[in-house]
Amino acid sequence: MPKPWLDAVLTYRPGNRLKVALAGALLAGTTAVAGVTGTAIAATATPADPNPAAAQQQATLTYGQDVSNYQPNHDWVSSPAEFGIIKATEGLTFRDHTFARHWAELDKKGIVRGAYHYGHPRNNPIAEAEHFLSVVNSQPAKPGDLLVLDLETTNGRSVAEVNAWAKAWLAHVESKTGVKPIFYSGWHFADTYGAGLSEYPLWVAHYSKPAGQVTPPADWTSWAIHQYTENPIDQNVSPLTPDQLRALGRPA
Repeated sequence: MPKPWLDAVLTYRPGNRLKVALAGALLAGTTAVAGVTGTAIAATATPADPNPAAAQQQATLTYGQDVSNYQPNHDWVSSPAEFGIIKATEGLTFRDHTFARHWAELDKKGIVRGAYHYGHPRNNPIAEAEHFLSVVNSQPAKPGDLLVLDLETTNGRSVAEVNAWAKAWLAHVESKTGVKPIFYSGWHFADTYGAGLSEYPLWVAHYSKPAGQVTPPADWTSWAIHQYTENPIDQNVSPLTPDQLRALGRPA
């Protein structure tokens, strides 16, 4: 079942608000980094809010990045990210050759880390899940590591077939690891193919919405991560603290 604090009202923490603003400033210059619906955190200074009540409603957002073999030398040491998610596998045979390097770098940095699999519904979901687990389990694991299914393509399958494929993959990984995987997709794809998946935490991509200002698609009532841009790399925010994100990952 979804964690109860995913739907909880979030508290305002000035330190993290500044961290998110600085992350946006470092990576995008003038890009604005937004809070939850109705609030915004700008990368440049703004006048003090004359309404104290409104200021207290501004939410904490934890900043993160995700990469793959397209960013083989990503500098995690200098990154302002508080969580990092990296590609491990795709389909039945592809192994991201940069996975081990990124995995080790995130371990040294000490932030929340996760691994994702890019799925293809034309293949057997159990075989793809086993491929993912074989690669992820070949690297050292620690409590709090996140496991993710990235599903963005149908391979010509129907809505029902794609939905059943996702459920089978997610259930298999959960049964093997004790971890309820995170489901990643674009907002419209998740809205179309994600019925009945709301028990899995949602990582949703929506680039036309400012960071944090996205509503959940399909059956979800909350989201765990919002990927709000792919420039210059994939950037994300979460309403969860790093410890709350770790609670979605491997058990101690």
